[in-house]
Amino acid sequence: QVEVYAPNIPQMHVVDHVKGQPTPEQRNVLVESARIARGNIKDLAELDVKGLHALIIPGGFGVAKNLSTWATQGKNCTVSKEVEDALKAFHAARKPIGLCCISPVLAAKIFPGCEVTVGHDTECEQ
Repeated sequence: QVEVYAPNIPQMHVVDHVKGQPTPEQRNVLVESARIARGNIKDLAELDVKGLHALIIPGGFGVAKNLSTWATQGKNCTVSKEVEDALKAFHAARKPIGLCCISPVLAAKIFPGCEVTVGHDTECEQ
């Protein structure tokens, strides 16, 4: 069984992928995630590590824009409190954490000294 969670927050911005440009439209991360997950989704604030076996955070630039401030602040970024709390809870419970694409930067900020891979990003390599 899989449970899908997302923060109930405004999206950093909305991009028109036909034009490759931001639009003035506003969207919510939870609502957009529900669209992608086909509706079966919960607010990240409701996550309880006790009933779950592992945490997987998929990648994509939404992680850098909505789960952290990586998109605007790079290595000086902050991680959203809900995401940080979830990662720390799974770590404390010694449960597996899987981080894809850019999402390993979340662990790098929260768990100093941990080793992560993110591909070839010059800022990450510094």
